[in-house]
Amino acid sequence: MVSIESFTPSHTQGVADLIVPIQRDEYAIAITYEEQPDLCDIPGFYQTGKGGFWLALDVGCVVGSIGLKDIGGGAVALRKMFVALSHRGSATGVAKALLDRVFSHGRAHGVTDIYLGTTAHFLAAHRFYEKHGFRLIDARALPDAFPRMDVDTRFYHLVLV
Repeated sequence: MVSIESFTPSHTQGVADLIVPIQRDEYAIAITYEEQPDLCDIPGFYQTGKGGFWLALDVGCVVGSIGLKDIGGGAVALRKMFVALSHRGSATGVAKALLDRVFSHGRAHGVTDIYLGTTAHFLAAHRFYEKHGFRLIDARALPDAFPRMDVDTRFYHLVLV
């Protein structure tokens, strides 16, 4: 059974083992763990202010991740949402459970707006975000504090109510 839990440093290797292979092997993004300072310091980057970082764990194994970066003014950036191939799809409910955790955390902590960036290649992710209320926006509509990634070409916004 999959549980959603807050990141602790004991999960560091599991996070790297989940995220980097998906980035490199599935989406051909030439990036290493060390080139992602947010992953190298999850507590300092995500787990401050209104932010957080959660994992989907299946018998202790990291099978999903999602992070919120507090960018001020009640807004957060959703980042690092990844689900292992073995746990994708509506039948498992892992992605929805991760997003539900973000929504409940956001509501409890006064988050009003969630922004995210993704690449043009993540077509299933686009459908998932749109199905859950995110609307495609122009990059010029992003808050100044939004942490832009070079690979991101599509941007979404959700008003959390």
